[in-house]
This record gives sequence, C-alpha cells and structure tokens, in this order.
Amino acid sequence: MDSTKARFINGLTDGIPIGLGYLSVSFTFGIMAISFGMYWWQAVLISMLCVTSAGQLAGITVMLNPGHYIEMLISQFTINIRYSFMSIALSQKVGEKFSGIWRLIFGFMITDEIFAVSITKKEVSRAYFAGLCIAPYIGWALGTLAGALLGEVLPKSVMNALGIAIYAMFVAIVIPELKKSGAVAVVVAIAAVLSCMFYYIPILKNVPAGISISICAVVAAVITAILKPIGIVDEKEKK
Repeated sequence: MDSTKARFINGLTDGIPIGLGYLSVSFTFGIMAISFGMYWWQAVLISMLCVTSAGQLAGITVMLNPGHYIEMLISQFTINIRYSFMSIALSQKVGEKFSGIWRLIFGFMITDEIFAVSITKKEVSRAYFAGLCIAPYIGWALGTLAGALLGEVLPKSVMNALGIAIYAMFVAIVIPELKKSGAVAVVVAIAAVLSCMFYYIPILKNVPAGISISICAVVAAVITAILKPIGIVDEKEKK
C-alpha cells in the first residue's frame, strides 16, 4: 500500500472515535440553537464554519442580543485563543509537505481532541492529518443537523433536559484534570464564584454574557498563575 494512502487511512481510523464523540456533543448544540430561535440550517452552518463547542455555545448566547459585535469578538478571542497555541506546538511536528496553503486549510480543524491525538505522533504528515479531520468534521455537522431537526419536533421539556448535556460535557472534561492538579481546582473555584457574582449581583447582571465569560476566564487564570505558578505545581506533584 502506498505510504501516503496508508497515512491517510491511519488518520481516518484515529479520527473515528473523535467523530463519534462529536455526534453527541453537537447534537446538544443543535437542540440549544433551535431553542434559542434559530433555524436548523443556521445551526448546521455555524457548526460547519466554526467547529468549536465552547465558542459556538458562547456565540449563540451573544446572538440573542444582535449588534453586540465587540462582545462577540472579545468572548470568541478569549475562548478560542488556545487553538493558536495548539497550532504553534503542532507546527513543530508537521512534515515538509505540510506547509503553505495546507496549514491554512487544515488549521481550521484544530480542536482539543484532534490536537491531543496528533501531538502524540513523532511526525504529522499532511495525509495523516487530512484523514484525522474527516470523521470529526462529519460527526460535528451531522450531530448538529440531527439535534436541530429533532429540536423542532421534540417537546420543550425534553429539549431542556437534553440541553443540559453540553454542560455535562464540560464538567466531564474538567473533573479528571481537577483531580490531578490543585491549580485546576483553584481556577474552577474562582471562575465559578465570579460566574455566580455576574448572575446574582444586580450591577454585574447587566454585563453582557460574552464579556462576563471573558472576564471570568481571564481573572481566574491570572489569579491562579500568581497563586500557583506552573513550575511550583509541577515540583509538588513530582514529590
């Protein structure tokens, strides 16, 4: 078998579990988008052009108040800036043919899961990464489509119940890391307290959702960086 074809198939195989996982997460996004008043095709289009769960969730929340472009810009920049760092790290492992326009094209598909799989490889070829991206992209789009279509026919009570699933996904991502690192626990605690303040305190309740998300994320990260720098955390964990 041709080496390029073999790398592509290998990437396609590695991407199938990610694609299956994306089906359930994007299904919930599709339901939430419909519950927010969007059409099914709008939800699918967002998923096909963005492929970012947290970013899409924050985005449709801001869309409920049209015209808040600065809020959208700040929230999306804060949430998605991590992909830039992932791309920089991954660029150190890509093959010679993985350059120029191909980096621009495939950079669109950098997600937490795709990065986690590809960064473990000694070298990431263009063929491998192309195969790796296919199943996650299809899974994300199809899951959104299924959720959006069912969201138009399911009872509102069922939609609300299924809408909680996306928050459960975030909890499932955070809890394992929280158990491993005290720094993560501090970040989560600070962010939770700040989020409650923006929800319950009258003055802070007027702050737009996108801005409050950005403030909680940045403030929690800065305070934790001061209280528990990475170097100190690593030394304690080694002991």
